[in-house]
Amino acid sequence: MQDQDHKYRPKREAMTALLHQNGIKNERVLEAFLTVKRHLFLDTAFWDVAYQDSPFPIGQNQTISQPFTVAYMTEIVADNYTKGSKVLEIGTGSGYQAAILAELGYRVFTIERHAELYEKSKQTLEKLRVSLMQRLGDGTLGWISVAPFDAILVTAGSPNAPKALLEQLADNGRLIIPIGNETKQRMSIFHRQGDTIYEHQTHDFAFVPLIGKQGWQP
Repeated sequence: MQDQDHKYRPKREAMTALLHQNGIKNERVLEAFLTVKRHLFLDTAFWDVAYQDSPFPIGQNQTISQPFTVAYMTEIVADNYTKGSKVLEIGTGSGYQAAILAELGYRVFTIERHAELYEKSKQTLEKLRVSLMQRLGDGTLGWISVAPFDAILVTAGSPNAPKALLEQLADNGRLIIPIGNETKQRMSIFHRQGDTIYEHQTHDFAFVPLIGKQGWQP
């Protein structure tokens, strides 16, 4: 099926303008949101509303995060790390966040625990020729064989910062993770400087729970 981008480009432009209006200032991030076609990461039933600032279901009781949430987390990375930096995403979901990071020129590694979402996102990302590394597994344990990472983004809410992820941060690396209960979390940034890790909290968000050995128990 043709993606009919002549129809969706104006909607993507309006979404990007709204992101800027709501506080996203990094020009590289805004350009990535203008380039990556969010509707292609959703079922066709959602295409006409794909550029609303809303989450949508993608199956397995998971969602594609609202664009502002994706942009907010992405901007933290883009404000601190240049192209070529290694970024690990926990929770591939639809593949949209990973595609945004790849568009920014990062070396992206992404983990998904649901086999169906892993396969579906893999097909989407391959079709769009997005260059990254994907894996099926428990994201709370990270990806030790390719660590350390300059940034780790967790796209699900956790009761705490998984020890494995903190240990896989490079020097000057940041773990960006929503921490709280299963319905509401506060975005937390853990910044490694040498042997010390500093924590900084920002705004409240609502993510699906992070399931795994070092997150919420299945």
